[in-house]
Amino acid sequence: MLSFSTCWNNARHPEGDDIIDEILSLGFDTMELSHGMTISKLPGIQKAYRAGKFRCSGVHNYFPSPVEVMIDAPDAYEFSSHRPYDRQRAMEMTIKTLELAAEFKAKYVVMHMGSVPMPSKKWTKRLTAMVKDGQQLTPEFAKAKLDFVKKREKIAPLYFQRAIEALEQLSEKAAELQIPLAVESRSRFEDVPSESEMVRLQEHFKDNPWIGYWHDFGHVQLKHNLGLLDHDQWLGKMAPYLIGCHVHDVYWPERDHRVPLTGELDFKKLLRHIDPKKPLVWELSPTRKADQIKQALSVWKAAYPETLQG
Repeated sequence: MLSFSTCWNNARHPEGDDIIDEILSLGFDTMELSHGMTISKLPGIQKAYRAGKFRCSGVHNYFPSPVEVMIDAPDAYEFSSHRPYDRQRAMEMTIKTLELAAEFKAKYVVMHMGSVPMPSKKWTKRLTAMVKDGQQLTPEFAKAKLDFVKKREKIAPLYFQRAIEALEQLSEKAAELQIPLAVESRSRFEDVPSESEMVRLQEHFKDNPWIGYWHDFGHVQLKHNLGLLDHDQWLGKMAPYLIGCHVHDVYWPERDHRVPLTGELDFKKLLRHIDPKKPLVWELSPTRKADQIKQALSVWKAAYPETLQG
């Protein structure tokens, strides 16, 4: 099931119905209502939905943005935070997101669960810079990556446990509203959960139908490019837990949220792991041009007609 995220054009429009109309003009009639949406735009989106202009595949936490956050910042409040206020605010805003998701008959809510307090400049960004310089096969890169993994594993358990506890509480509201929480694969190794933690998280909730996995093609490819995982193997392993996917391409090695079929991703190979009825949400950078998106959508429909159902 193809869908399109409002993150692409949200910042360009003061009125919510204009956001919807522009996405409709691309050729999509199903949308994911994404983070970064100010509450002032909500009435226009509700009006468009009630008029039957679009279907809502799902919602990305937090929707709408916290009123005190002036920028698009889905990680403004983290479930893993040392600050009790931040953790409580994250819970409150997620409950509000779930309630709004029910209004739009959403099939899921995408979740960010937090991070381990390690400065990205020192870790993920350093590895990425080394790859861009062609150093990925050097002993220096191997040592930097190993140091990163060991440091993170040492300090991560507390932050992972906070994420588990938050999901245990939130799953009660998810069950009440019949909307699964989809824990997203993230682009930085500092983020929670890591891949090993994601497996443990899904196993922890294996008997809870309201917690699942959200695969982000671009995010996982960035980790693939750093040698932290194999994208194809990872997606195959996580397929049993899969709720849906964010679809975007990557320009080597770290430019993600590019238009599908314009970068390095082998979608034909990867899509074999995915039930085509699952939501496949194009989540693109605001810098991507409408004409390029329309052209890619036409090619996608011809190449993967099975993904158009749902």
